[in-house]
Amino acid sequence: MAIEPSDKIWKNGQLIPWKDATVHVLTHGLHYGTGAFEGIRCYSTDKGPAVFRLREHMVRLHSSAKAIQMKIPYTVEQLCEATKETIRANKLGSCYIRPIVFFGVSGIGVNPMGYPVEAFIVAFPFGAYLGEEGMRKGIRVHTGSWHRIPVGSAPATAKICGDYLNSALAIMEAKMNGFDETIMLNDQHMVAEGSGENIFMVKDGRIMTPPANAGILPGITRDSVMTVAKDLGYDVVEQNFSRGELFLADELFFTGTAAEVTPIREVDRRQVGDGVPGPVTLKIQKTYLDAVKGKVPKYASWLDPVG
Repeated sequence: MAIEPSDKIWKNGQLIPWKDATVHVLTHGLHYGTGAFEGIRCYSTDKGPAVFRLREHMVRLHSSAKAIQMKIPYTVEQLCEATKETIRANKLGSCYIRPIVFFGVSGIGVNPMGYPVEAFIVAFPFGAYLGEEGMRKGIRVHTGSWHRIPVGSAPATAKICGDYLNSALAIMEAKMNGFDETIMLNDQHMVAEGSGENIFMVKDGRIMTPPANAGILPGITRDSVMTVAKDLGYDVVEQNFSRGELFLADELFFTGTAAEVTPIREVDRRQVGDGVPGPVTLKIQKTYLDAVKGKVPKYASWLDPVG
């Protein structure tokens, strides 16, 4: 998806021009994937722009860094304020935010311990990740040949840069086969997640999503949607399910910061339900989108005003 450049990027405590946000070719994170990142959205509300669950995202960034023995030289509070500073500097309303931290330049070896840590925050305009039509009508997905990274091979529950080669291979395969997205199975052949989204299945009015030990990234949007669904009166459970069970689902949908709540209308060329977004998905989607735009007082605490 093309990026519309903004004016300023936050780098190690300073705002610099977009074009100057570069790194050295020997950056450790570039060679070995030793970094962590977040995807965050800011929404336009009646009270001005507000960032969705900003603190939770920065807490997770610190947790992901800890998983790879990295100490971020900025506190959660400093990163939250830097995020809002970046949005204000670029005069943005609704936008996407990408904080990223990674080991910089010190040597060429695989071991990054003792290397400097670089920190960037980028904010720019951003639309529907899987397309506006996909949000309305649902998307077509497949279960590909690439399985989700086994939990014993990398910290799958952390948002680590290197882990996303797995996702990149999976989404490239999906696109080459004419699909919008992919569903990855784990090493136990159970459903894990999409290339950058969590997945939910609706069957007989019950909502299911794979548990953390299925090798998923426990998404912040996933957590939000589980809360919304429970508040709407649905039975929501974390449990494993198979590829075959996807074909019997009444409804399927993806969640994620970028994807928000995106219906799935087809899996492996098999129609999901009636082949259109189902009533449960649409109700959750509407409530979630209203919440992030400040229209549901119950969820006001999820929004951090930019000021």
